[in-house]
Formats: sequence, structure tokens, C-alpha cells
Amino acid sequence: WSYDQEQLNRSDIAIAFAVSDTGIGIAPDKQKIIFEAFQQADGTTSRKYGGTGLGLSISREIARLLGGEICLISELRQGSTFTLYLPQNYHQVAAPGAGLTDAVVENRVTQAPTLSVSGRLPINASSSPTTVPQQVKLPESRFIDDRDQIAPGDSILLIIEDDINFAQILLDMAREQGFKVLVATRSEIGLTMAREHKPDAIMLDIRLPGMDGWTVLDRLKHDPATRHIPVHIISIEEGLFRALKVGAIAYLQKPVTRDTLIKALTDMKGFIERQVKNLLVVEDDAAQRHSIVELIGNTDVETKAVGTGAEALEALNSRHYDCVVLDLGLPDMNGFDLLEQIKQQAELKNLPIIVYTAKELTKLEETQLKRIAETIIIKDARSPERLLDETALFLHRVQANLPTNKRQMLETLHQTDTLLNGKKVLIVDDDVRNIFALTSMLELHQMQVMYAENGRDAIVILHNTPNIDIVLMDIMMPEMDGYETMRAIRLEDKLLALPIIALTAKAMKGDREKCIEAGASDYITKPVDTEQLLSLLRVWLYR
Repeated sequence: WSYDQEQLNRSDIAIAFAVSDTGIGIAPDKQKIIFEAFQQADGTTSRKYGGTGLGLSISREIARLLGGEICLISELRQGSTFTLYLPQNYHQVAAPGAGLTDAVVENRVTQAPTLSVSGRLPINASSSPTTVPQQVKLPESRFIDDRDQIAPGDSILLIIEDDINFAQILLDMAREQGFKVLVATRSEIGLTMAREHKPDAIMLDIRLPGMDGWTVLDRLKHDPATRHIPVHIISIEEGLFRALKVGAIAYLQKPVTRDTLIKALTDMKGFIERQVKNLLVVEDDAAQRHSIVELIGNTDVETKAVGTGAEALEALNSRHYDCVVLDLGLPDMNGFDLLEQIKQQAELKNLPIIVYTAKELTKLEETQLKRIAETIIIKDARSPERLLDETALFLHRVQANLPTNKRQMLETLHQTDTLLNGKKVLIVDDDVRNIFALTSMLELHQMQVMYAENGRDAIVILHNTPNIDIVLMDIMMPEMDGYETMRAIRLEDKLLALPIIALTAKAMKGDREKCIEAGASDYITKPVDTEQLLSLLRVWLYR
């Protein structure tokens, strides 16, 4: 007998474990593919025969890691016998890629498919030889940046850009401006480096492979440890207002000139070096002005409070401000007119403005304000917390440095995500454990959750339930899998714009593209990273 595994061929004694059944059997031409991830005996990705489609693939990889293999003997309608052969003595061999650079090893390690939302398996279920991810360093080592030369007091800039040539240009120019520079060419590595190195500023591309720049920005701005870091977006996409609205400090659209980049880096360096930020409060009520100043505090923020539109324009023309809090009910002019005058000035067009008002807005007024103001806060019992939160975002305040009572206000506020609150989500998954786990998490964020256990039921629910805001779609389902379900949904005009996020244990090359081609808006692998899923929900619900 000759084995595929050299360990078995060299072993004097092999141990065999056989498991037989009297089931449907497997045709000879299907006996190889069932060991591939997510394949059934009929060659489909639908769970016609139960199970996850991962068991045999994972079992085979475990056998290989132990120096053994699994063999199959089967006849249609007669049953099957699976035999596990293991060498009695196992001799450790070097793992594939041993001795390679971190970057090469990193590229060989693929994310492990999983059986459920919450479970994680350490073995890659691909059909190719596997590198088991041990302590693999995430930051790439192929890019020569300054990560090993950083000293206390250095100004650190993190560049997240997948175009290596452009990243090198930014790196060289940033060094000329006195920055120590870190570079990440992948979004998830950029997030890891942001948390690890706490850079003073970040330059972020939008069109990144995998997790796009909007999701990265959302993750950064919803993490108290990175929320204060100023993010400058440079992208070929249009998105200035959207970027500023969610907390970016500036936005450049490619192609960009050298002079434009130098100015961006110079402005960013100046912002970092200016420790105290300037806030302008425009409020006609003296008591309200005083309470806002007390709420914001003056440790790292210098606040000027005025009571009229004329005073506001005079203040804005006399010095630089990083953010404005504006009440609409002013004695000398309409708040809408003041907003228009501010935004018409070239040097003030990117100035973050938070409308803070007790006025009941009409739909037309709300639409008009959303076009020119970053945030609208209607004064009520919870509005001070929101005002503190929004000013902290646009002033790039370090949450950990705020007084204890202010930190507690923000922590309490962030337990409820205003963008997710009240939104209706449909979960489509045939595993009730996954439905339960996702429902429990989403209901904590005040989302309305509906569910379907197969694709056909999901389509019925979409037909009968108005105003579903977003769908979480599992791929591996019986009878009608996620691909087929998404294609059916996209055939209906009224559902063309419905955001669909594919959730799947598949983590193979090309799977994301396959999901997008079938109609998914975005894609996330299991085990679901809760923060990444929440970011995707916010990004797609914002759109």
C-alpha cells in the first residue's frame, strides 16, 4: 500500500480507524470533491444532506497535520467507509513557509472557516497545504517604514494605502515634514497598527481590498482608543461631505499635486502640534451658553460663546476655530442664513458645524440642514450627552483624558447607537444558534430583528414586510442557498437598493467577489467580528 503522506510511507506501523455507514453512498466521480470545503455529494453548496460542508475538509487537514490521511471506499445506495490512517511515530517537519519573511508567511495564511457565529477553528479548510496561523505578525515587513526608529515625542503618521507607489510618495513627503511614518497596505493591518502604535494622525485611502476605507474610518471613530486620531482621507472617490460628517479632518480627491499633498501634511502637523482646540458656541440664551461651556470644559478646549449671528461672523473672521455649535434661534438673523454665509467662505467650507436647537424642524428644513451641517441635535433630556460626544469627535479629544463624569456620560451614550436604533434587519440563516447570537447582539443596539431559516422564507418576508432596512444573508443553506436567494432578490426593482451583507464561513480566495456578483452589498466571514459587523451596518445604513 502506498500512501499520499510521506510520513505514513516511512512509518513501520500505521494505525487505522474506520467508520462505516449504510447511507446513500457516494458516486465515484464525487468522492474527491466531498473533501473540498462546502461541497455535498451532489456537488452543490446547499445543505441537502445536513451538516456544514466543512467536516470532511477539516478532518482531512487535521489528519495531514498529524502525518496521516483519510481514505474513502463507497458505493451508491450501499454506504461508505472512511478510514483514518496515522503513523505510530510522528516526526515533526518544518511547516510550509518556515524561514520566510513575515510578509510572505502572512500572505500564505488564510482566515479559518468556522462552524458558527461564535465558534473558531484553528485549521484552514482549503484544499491546498496549510500554514497554521500561530503568532503571525500582522504589520507588513516588506515596506521599509519607521516603525523601528520611533522615539518618545515623535510625530507619527500612519498611511493606510494599497497603492505601494503612492504610499511610498506619501511616506517620503511625510518624512520631509518631520513625521515618523508607518505604512499598511491592507485595511485590517492598518486598524491593528492604529491600536498598537496610537499614531498622531492617519492618511486613509477609501478603495482598499477587503474592508473599504469607510468601514475603517467607522471602526476608528467608534473605538475610544482611536477616536481622537485625526484622519485625512485621500481617495479617487467623491465623498468630502460624508467624510467630514463622520469625523474625518480633511478630504482630498485623487489625482493630487505635490503642492496639495505638502499643504495637507503641513496642516495636519499644525493641527497635531496645537494642543488646545478652539470651539465657537453661538447661542442667544445666556444660561444655555454658560451650560454648554461648562459641559465641554476648558482643559484641552478653548471655548468662545457669542449670542448673535454678527458676533459669530466676526469671531470666525478673526481667528481659527475647529468646530461650531450653533442655535438656530438668533435675534439678529436666521440660523439658516448664517450657516449659508459661513459655508460660502472658502476657508470655512470644511468647518464642522453642530446645529443644537429646540426648534421643531420641518422635513424641508431638516433636509436643508443635513446638506450643510455635520450634525443636528434637538435639545431634550439626552441632548447634552450627544453634544459632548459630537464636539469630542470633531475636536479630536482623547476620551481617556476627559474628567471621569464626562467619560461616563460618553460610555453610557455609546451603549445605544443612534444610527442603528430602530432600524429593521432581516437575518437569513438556517442555524438557529447563529440567529440567536446575532439577534441578541443587534437587539442590544435597539434594532428590530426578523429572521428566516431559508432563502424562500426570506423572499416571502421581504414581500410582506415593508421598510426592512438591511439583510444579513448566510450562504450555506438548504434547498436555496444564499447566492441563489440574493440573485432572486436583485431581480425585483423595489429591492435593488436593499443593502445585503453576506455572512459566511467561507474564507477562500474569490469568495467575496462571488458574493458581490450574486448581489451582496458587502461580505463578512464567520466567526463574526462584532465591531466589524456593526461598522458594516452603520456604513450601509448611512448610504
